[in-house]
Amino acid sequence: MIRFFKLFGRLGLWTALFALTVWGCAALWFDGPESRPLASLLALIYALSMLALPVLIHPMRRGVFASLILFAILLGWWLSIPPSNARYWLPNVANPPSARIQGDIVTIRNLRNFDYRSETDFSPHWETRTYDLSKLRGLDLYVIYWGSPSIAHTILSWQFDDGQHLAASIETRTETGESYSAVRGFFRQFELYYVLADERDVIGLRTNHRREDVYLYRLRTPPARARALLLDYLKTVNRLSSAPEWYNAFSHNCTTTIRLHAGNAMGAIPLDWRWLANGYLDTLLYEDGVINRTLPFAELKSLSYINPRAQTVPLDSHFSSAIRKGIPPRPAPPPK
Repeated sequence: MIRFFKLFGRLGLWTALFALTVWGCAALWFDGPESRPLASLLALIYALSMLALPVLIHPMRRGVFASLILFAILLGWWLSIPPSNARYWLPNVANPPSARIQGDIVTIRNLRNFDYRSETDFSPHWETRTYDLSKLRGLDLYVIYWGSPSIAHTILSWQFDDGQHLAASIETRTETGESYSAVRGFFRQFELYYVLADERDVIGLRTNHRREDVYLYRLRTPPARARALLLDYLKTVNRLSSAPEWYNAFSHNCTTTIRLHAGNAMGAIPLDWRWLANGYLDTLLYEDGVINRTLPFAELKSLSYINPRAQTVPLDSHFSSAIRKGIPPRPAPPPK
């Protein structure tokens, strides 16, 4: 039995070292020197060193300790890589938004409201808009699929009783000639970017041009909490306009960041695997009563699918009201 536990312990140790080795090689490949031959050489040296040190240094625990020191040096370098706001950005993320807050009045600068002829053919329009927080009435969630049912993109949208909607999409800020990669998203390849936009832009782009599957859910969140959440978003928006941060596909993506903001604004949000496999986030919200529960979930989801409506109406100022026709109503807020 003792021999079994020793064998199991060594297997676990080598598995952990192998994982640290693979991650380090990937970090050197993606975030290391631009020269591919040099990056490959450094990754090879790192891998051989990580796996050889426990074998060559006796007793083995000293060799393992040496490998951990090597990993710590690599991790320290990786964490020190600075993000930047000064790159050759793609036009759709060229201008970081910012907000000025004066009492109930919020003025958004660099709100995106492009006119799209196709996903890549558009006329840029960066606008300045004013919103009255005293007229904030609700919060909606978009869940957007383009492939696997387990993975989605999520967008929050604040509704005001003067007919305005302010959508916020947490995305990667991509450079000219660069495209998003799920694998690269785990490394220091993309800066974090908050798109503040008119729904005809950020939603119409996905329903009418990318042809992604878009579902709209009206959330139970009362106006006071929706306001606190929006202000927490805007605090980050203003910070990013002068102090960029890295996007991370695991810890700082479109959905985990929503959870962080909600925790800041409303209190601790329980952990659940569906915050990561966010294609199932709507099932979590249904179970918690955050979205409408008067219907079976399958029927609710079917009614929340907006593509048929979005694709038959013009992308104009009436787009937001048109896509909400037939959507199940917002649940009543919880009792105070």
